[in-house]
Amino acid sequence: MKIYDELVARGLIAQVTDEEEIKELINGGKAIFYIGFDPTADSLHVGHFMALCLMKRLQMAGNKPVVLIGDGTAYIGDPSGRTDLRSMMTPETIQHNSDCFKKQMAKFIEFGDDKAIMVNNAEWLLKLNYVELLREVGAHFSVNTMLRAECYKQRMDKGLSFLEFNYMIMQSYDFYHLYLNYGCNMQFGGDDQWSNMLGGTELIRRKLSKNAYAMTITLLLNSEGNKMGKTAKGAVWLDPNKTSPFEFFQYWRNVGDADVLKCLRMLTFLPLSQIDAMDKWEGSQLNEAKEILAYELTKLVHSEEEAQKAKIASHALFAGGTNDANMPTTEIESGQLIDRVINILDLMVVCGLTASKSEARRLVQQGGIFINDEKVDTFEYNITSEQLKDGVKIRKGKKTYHKALMK
Repeated sequence: MKIYDELVARGLIAQVTDEEEIKELINGGKAIFYIGFDPTADSLHVGHFMALCLMKRLQMAGNKPVVLIGDGTAYIGDPSGRTDLRSMMTPETIQHNSDCFKKQMAKFIEFGDDKAIMVNNAEWLLKLNYVELLREVGAHFSVNTMLRAECYKQRMDKGLSFLEFNYMIMQSYDFYHLYLNYGCNMQFGGDDQWSNMLGGTELIRRKLSKNAYAMTITLLLNSEGNKMGKTAKGAVWLDPNKTSPFEFFQYWRNVGDADVLKCLRMLTFLPLSQIDAMDKWEGSQLNEAKEILAYELTKLVHSEEEAQKAKIASHALFAGGTNDANMPTTEIESGQLIDRVINILDLMVVCGLTASKSEARRLVQQGGIFINDEKVDTFEYNITSEQLKDGVKIRKGKKTYHKALMK
């Protein structure tokens, strides 16, 4: 099976322009393609994961990735998928986040001469003369067409700033610049980026009377990951200091039954024949498929050793173990105890399992908190310093585990 057909079979293709030309470029290893990543945080997360796996897959087939770090567009903020204005970041924060991205991406993509390259759109966007940009680029964009774009339509009721309105022009200019300076002939992005991508394709055609190609992949985990990929501490990050390998493993181990095969096809590098054989699996076999998914992705992000540790720790949890060293752990200071005990509500907040005591109170009331597999049924439940010396296992709901240990 050729690479383009494999992308289709794995469910990665949503829509394309000029499909036959795109297929020929990709199958022939002649695509020089880019995907952009705005450094809005100091770590990549599961929403970026599919794009990174796609770049790796295409590079393995002989195509050349261009990783675009969006320091320049980060000054504006992408309105796609947002109901409000993004927080404005300082140049120092943007630079720090960008440096963090670069280190993580090197795990997935091979950089070097005639391999993948990394570029930063601040190098050209921040140098643009505004009036010149309006004349040379803005003249090719119809405001009526822009307002019909889904990324803008969803913001019209609550208000769309003029700052954000420029984002489409900036992203379109990125493709134009990469086409001229790096021979980039293809761009990839999520469904919510389609209008911006078409803008770049059209800009090249209008200004140069030449063809470049746009392609979008279904970034399933950008939407579903934001919905189901939340932990008590926030998003599921690729940085092990923000989401431990064990938490990462558990996230994938607990995906919904309807999503497990979809994730295996889209994100792992297992042969399609092996995944297709799981189509008829049900019941306990689906749990086995989830474990395969969790292991493969943890290995890809954190190493085979960490994946094995997380797998062992996961088994220990379901067997009732409490002191596995790979479980996410919070050390409790003696000053956080009163009369050598800490209340369950305070402990939940200290461990980052809830944002507030009122949230912890609600979970206890709903019967969703367990200490060493014993349900907590009162707000007066206290954990002693002696218990903490041995370590106590906290379970929130069915999927979130944590250990509290006396420092």
